[in-house]
Amino acid sequence: MTGAGGSIGSELVRQIARVRPKKVILLGKGENSIYKIDEELGMEFPDVEKERIIGDVSDEVWMEDVFERAKPDIVFHAAAHKHVHLMEENPYEAFRVNVLGTKILAELCCKYGVERFIFISTDKAVNPTSIMGLSKRLSELYLIYGIDGSQCSTKFAIVRFGNVLGSRGSVIPKFREQIKRGGPVTVTDPRMRRFFMTIPEAVSLVLQAGAYSSGKDLFVLDMGDQISIDELARTLITLSGFVPDQDIKIVYTGMRPGEKLYEELFYSYEIVENTQHPKVMKAVSKREFKGVKEVIDRITSLIKSGNWQGIIKEAKKIVPEYGGWNHVDGNKRYS
Repeated sequence: MTGAGGSIGSELVRQIARVRPKKVILLGKGENSIYKIDEELGMEFPDVEKERIIGDVSDEVWMEDVFERAKPDIVFHAAAHKHVHLMEENPYEAFRVNVLGTKILAELCCKYGVERFIFISTDKAVNPTSIMGLSKRLSELYLIYGIDGSQCSTKFAIVRFGNVLGSRGSVIPKFREQIKRGGPVTVTDPRMRRFFMTIPEAVSLVLQAGAYSSGKDLFVLDMGDQISIDELARTLITLSGFVPDQDIKIVYTGMRPGEKLYEELFYSYEIVENTQHPKVMKAVSKREFKGVKEVIDRITSLIKSGNWQGIIKEAKKIVPEYGGWNHVDGNKRYS
């Protein structure tokens, strides 16, 4: 489990531990978060064997050592840089961890005969306007089109979904802190909407999707309707015993680079197919993607040389949807 100390990773570990696996490998970059989930598992599931590994998924030498020693049967890849605004300011880190890290792990899965690889993606990978979304879309394409299936027995599953309630960096804890301080509560735009799902529900569906994979599959979770962020802020203020715009002010800050007014779960060229679970859908692309491996290989070289501007130029060859967006008209692109 990569990103085992994060919001999604730690919940995956909890739910997996309930079925008493032979061993759980807790891999993460943050030692405190790994320590915390390890302590929790020790109390709740003392009979489950664990191994704690501190490391960066883009460290090829260390990851090779981990795979050689641990020989995992199933890999859940939840480690990633996820904050849109931070990655707009630090594009090299987004590509290094999210793209290079995923490529390294996928190649090691093939080399060491891992049975299944489940990759946590995001709705921001659809028609990406952000560096983070672009990095996730590149990873999606590499796992589906960049790996030679005749040379690799690993079954790859991508699970794409939106925001989860209560995660670190989530808007709800932010709003609660702002309300606690007496406001103002900051909302980007009164028209902004987002998909939301609880962490336990999202993780249970990720586990279902991982079991459904037959080769290289992209699954999308049904997250219901998108929720108005403005209405969410007003509801939280009311539930806290205050009156919106009177006791607690709401301030609209305006959209920042990389943001959208609303998110999307599918590309227009993706066909939606049902699975055995009513809330897990499968996306099948009608578009043919060629040269993905070559593009990702060139991007890998550019990552290693620190040329993130070159990365974007290469990336647009297979993700032409990425580009500038009109902050006045939401998701409408401008030339």
